[in-house]
Amino acid sequence: MFERIRHMIIKEFIQVFRDRRMKAVIFVVPLIQLMVFGYAVTMDVNSIPTAVYDLDKSYESRELLRRLESSGYFDILYFVESPEAIKELLDKGKVIIAIQMDRGFSADIKKGMKTEVQILLDGTDSNTATIAMNYASRVVAKYAADIGMKHLSSFPALLDVRTRAWYNPDLKSRNYNVPGVIALMIMLICLLLTSMAIVREREIGTMEQLMVTPIKPIEFILGKTIPFALIGFFDMFLVAVVGLSWFNIPIRGSIPLLTLSTAIYLLSVLGIGLFISTISKTQQQALMATFLFFAPAVLLSGFMFPIENMPEIIQYGTYLNPLRYFLVILRGIFLKGNGINILWPQMAALLALGITVITISSLRFTKRLG
Repeated sequence: MFERIRHMIIKEFIQVFRDRRMKAVIFVVPLIQLMVFGYAVTMDVNSIPTAVYDLDKSYESRELLRRLESSGYFDILYFVESPEAIKELLDKGKVIIAIQMDRGFSADIKKGMKTEVQILLDGTDSNTATIAMNYASRVVAKYAADIGMKHLSSFPALLDVRTRAWYNPDLKSRNYNVPGVIALMIMLICLLLTSMAIVREREIGTMEQLMVTPIKPIEFILGKTIPFALIGFFDMFLVAVVGLSWFNIPIRGSIPLLTLSTAIYLLSVLGIGLFISTISKTQQQALMATFLFFAPAVLLSGFMFPIENMPEIIQYGTYLNPLRYFLVILRGIFLKGNGINILWPQMAALLALGITVITISSLRFTKRLG
């Protein structure tokens, strides 16, 4: 049995690495995806294009602008002289935020009177607009607090607010994204390789030749899936090493636990690839079915959008998505240093899902072979 499986594994590796396109999928695509998610796909908002309409032109108004620019979040590109100019800049998308200070801004501050700072936003991208508004509001609030303490210096500060972010102190979205790339790449590559490789045997007519040999269906399944599991492990370590060395992504947890959880995750992924191979007659069908599953799986995994914000019925559907559990495990290991005592619920759910999927897919595949 083991000898036949060994020959199947060797045959599969030869077949995979003979195809230049498959080599690119295995070695190049993970690195490209890592660079894209590491550099381009970011939720950080910096250098926000900003316009200023300063009607007061006082020391106090200039000090507020200085604080906005020195915060590192705002890039003041335009000083305008009319509300129409602000409207034009926002309409053309040249700025995201505009700050307006009316006449009497400085005089009201010196008199201890309440004054206003108007913040105008381009709300087309609601996420960026919300973040920009929060940044500006924090800078203005800090400036107002400093002014209040200056004029009331005889009173001690009653509240000293200090914030600290755990696990990701710099709040870099890169630290959040890069571990997720491991889960995405393992799923995509293993789905493609498993589903298309098996369909390719049927498409070129070698499936019948294999079936007349002494090889059993279970041996055929193992011989086909084990090479892709090894490739999945390779890509996991490849992305992890590049993430650690190039992007300085921390890994605070256990490497053996990461390997174990990846093995459990591969059960589900290979099972789904096997299932796709049973419903596809051509490689084109397998490719389309793979992406038909992959895109919703990513969207419903919590990688891009919080699951808690989804409709309740959709949230229940995410429990059938292996990507949901593996993302929690990866970020727990990389960023929090969680151990199995914390991650066992996700690992247990992933194991149950994996065993179910691989069993159903294997039975269906065996039946089809028969």
